[in-house]
Amino acid sequence: MSSKCESEKVAPQHKSAFFSFIKSLATFKGDLASLTAPPFLLSPQSIVEYSAYWAEHPSLFVAPASEPDPEKRALLVLKWFLSTLKQQHSSKDENGKRKKMKPLNPFLGEVFIGKWKDEAGTTNLVAEQVSHHPPATACNIWNDKHGVRLQGHVAPKVYFSGTVHIDRKGYSLLHIDKYDEDYLITMPKIHVEGIMTGALCPELSGTTYIRSSSGYTAKIEYFCKGWISGKRNSFSASLFHDDHEDEPVYVAEGLWNGEFSIKKCDTQEVVEKFDVDNVPRTPLKVAPLEHQHPLESRRAWQHVSNAIDRGDIFAVGHEKTKIENEQREMRKREKAEGREFPRRYFSKATEDPVAERLAEGMKGEASLRGEMDGHHGIWIWDEKKYRRIQDNLRNGIKSPTRTRFDSGVGGIILDMMDE
Repeated sequence: MSSKCESEKVAPQHKSAFFSFIKSLATFKGDLASLTAPPFLLSPQSIVEYSAYWAEHPSLFVAPASEPDPEKRALLVLKWFLSTLKQQHSSKDENGKRKKMKPLNPFLGEVFIGKWKDEAGTTNLVAEQVSHHPPATACNIWNDKHGVRLQGHVAPKVYFSGTVHIDRKGYSLLHIDKYDEDYLITMPKIHVEGIMTGALCPELSGTTYIRSSSGYTAKIEYFCKGWISGKRNSFSASLFHDDHEDEPVYVAEGLWNGEFSIKKCDTQEVVEKFDVDNVPRTPLKVAPLEHQHPLESRRAWQHVSNAIDRGDIFAVGHEKTKIENEQREMRKREKAEGREFPRRYFSKATEDPVAERLAEGMKGEASLRGEMDGHHGIWIWDEKKYRRIQDNLRNGIKSPTRTRFDSGVGGIILDMMDE
């Protein structure tokens, strides 16, 4: 794959607004996620959909469950994780179309639900925007056939310092039932080059970890292209036993958006050359819009997305403003009534013993805890909530709450149902 930046051309009639927006980036104080972008820069996809990138290759997601050796199992988890990086950080979407600069900011309570069906069985996804200020998205992905599940939350903080930087606080936990094994996973930082010119180049940086309860840890370092040397989108990962951190058993090196090789350290043998483009992606299936809950992302944003696709920037602004104003009114009502918006699938926790235990004793523990902690809170999948909603669906029960939401359909206010 080419490592060159993809040029994002700005139409002549939008150039003035574009450069005004760029200027505002440099002077804006606070989290850039709250900055309003011009409609022509908006993507039709909400950030809450990004959780789907974790499992676009279900066969890789579930592969560790079939490996009896803990060392090789940890390697398969690393391989799966690396396979998830390309599409979520690519400048092009799944159809090869260039992505817009700014995805839609999810509203509080926005959900995204889907599933993948292939030879790996059924892999399910539920993602929910559990916080708006600060923004945080929680997700749960599971495959019952193989007994694999991934739960986590991410809270991106976006700021400008020469270019746009995105720090992602939070973490994920991968659990494999067969071995009662857990993996703690953190995410790399992002900075986007080429903002000033419109030639957008997402780059990953920093160090992330995947630490398992079986005693193996993967340390992944991301490298950016320097002025003189270096290759874009590079990484180097070492897999080691926690008792011998300086003696890696495997090393993976290459491009996170292209080909990389995996080498066994004791023999220096390259055991695999991997390119995620050679692994077919399984399409995610979501319900038709008319069957989706009003809080589901694609139904809620449908009129904004349609306007973006047809290039109607006036309709984009109009429909987006309707949703945002309704959300503000909901927050005012909730505050006046002394209540909080009910999260549909996740609950806030004061601690996460599994993650805490896995973070203990690492050389990079202070850095790791810095990524895990944050004022966004800890969000845990609530199985009781999920089962109640599923039972209501099966029994045809609708339990209206006091919450209202503007669906964007002619300004109609809809009751939220627990269906």
